[in-house]
Amino acid sequence: MTRIHVPLDEAEKERFREQAEREGKSLAAWLREAARDKLAAAERQPAIETVDELRAFFAACTARETRQEPEWEEHRRVIEGSIRSGASDS
Repeated sequence: MTRIHVPLDEAEKERFREQAEREGKSLAAWLREAARDKLAAAERQPAIETVDELRAFFAACTARETRQEPEWEEHRRVIEGSIRSGASDS
């Protein structure tokens, strides 16, 4: 096993430590898990490295969508209604 030192400011360290404690983990275990989760998420993301891959990505997005994007006035109506009511559709 290898040790590494990670400089953190006190406030950041305390936030991490408190979250680790809430989860019943040591700070070191929590940081290891966070690093593994970030690495796993990055590995799940396919890299787009060519123009053809980019075109395929956008084609897949277009094929996946079944609805047309509303016009701006519809977006604005929803936003303003949410502001007036204090509610959110999300």
